[in-house]
Amino acid sequence: MLRSARAATVAFGSAALVATASLPAVADVHTLPATHRSPVVIGAVQADSPGRDDGSNRSLNAEWVTVKNTSRRAINLQGWTLTSERSHKTYRFNNLRLAGNQSVRVHTGRGRDAVRDIYQDRRDYVWHNQRDTATLRDHHRHTIDTKSWGRR
Repeated sequence: MLRSARAATVAFGSAALVATASLPAVADVHTLPATHRSPVVIGAVQADSPGRDDGSNRSLNAEWVTVKNTSRRAINLQGWTLTSERSHKTYRFNNLRLAGNQSVRVHTGRGRDAVRDIYQDRRDYVWHNQRDTATLRDHHRHTIDTKSWGRR
């Protein structure tokens, strides 16, 4: 009986070593960056302003991305960013508190910020018409949401 107990201990110990040796490979999976769950999402995108792309402020402001708070509580977007993958241009939100169930359009051109519309104050286009990805990150640089359009 003692001999079979010792054999079982050796077998169990060997299995434990094998299991322990495989743990780092499993642990590496958890170190991959993950999108954080947030009630704030990217909504509609108008990447191609209607009409001729003439670079006018009117044309620039017809290019926009909607950021939407789907929760009932207000969320402070101070320090959050919205970035274009293709142009690498980033807009940093400044002093914006998005009320519950509210959305805001982030226009490319110049304008006066209001409750439902804010402006990047740019003089050139941000979003590519045929293909791009908008990425929303929080003030810790965690990816909150992405939205892509066009062919990949």
